[in-house]
Amino acid sequence: MVNEPETSKPFLLPGALFAKDGDYVITTVLGSCIAVCLWDPRLRKGGMNHYKLPLWNGDGLPSPKFGNIAIVKLIEHMLEMGCSKRELKAKVFGGGAVLQSSSGFLNVGQRNIEVAHEFLAQAQIPIIASDMGGEVSRKVIFNTQDGSILMKRSQSGQ
Repeated sequence: MVNEPETSKPFLLPGALFAKDGDYVITTVLGSCIAVCLWDPRLRKGGMNHYKLPLWNGDGLPSPKFGNIAIVKLIEHMLEMGCSKRELKAKVFGGGAVLQSSSGFLNVGQRNIEVAHEFLAQAQIPIIASDMGGEVSRKVIFNTQDGSILMKRSQSGQ
């Protein structure tokens, strides 16, 4: 969980997740990172994670900065709020190729996208909306009360 002052408009930094009873408007900004937004349309509850790297390799603590940990933890938090896994829907954003190395773009974003697809498929949670890949960053605003997303892409090269 994100440790923030109580607000109805939390901002997620990389490696954070937020899933709490109540109506929230969660915002984050993504480059190669991924945000998975889970929503239960029956209970009208939602949560979001923001992970930086695809897989935790077992070194150190299992942090939600890793996709395989962040997705599982977000699902756990949704279930703790009374949601049913079969009701959950996913909306996934990010994974842009925005990090450059001397040999060109690094593929962290693409690997993050693959982890989102793999772990949501394993959990049998359908992805009903997404905007991933490319060479742009994104700002995502998720309303947990109605499941709506507002997303803005950066201009390429900014």
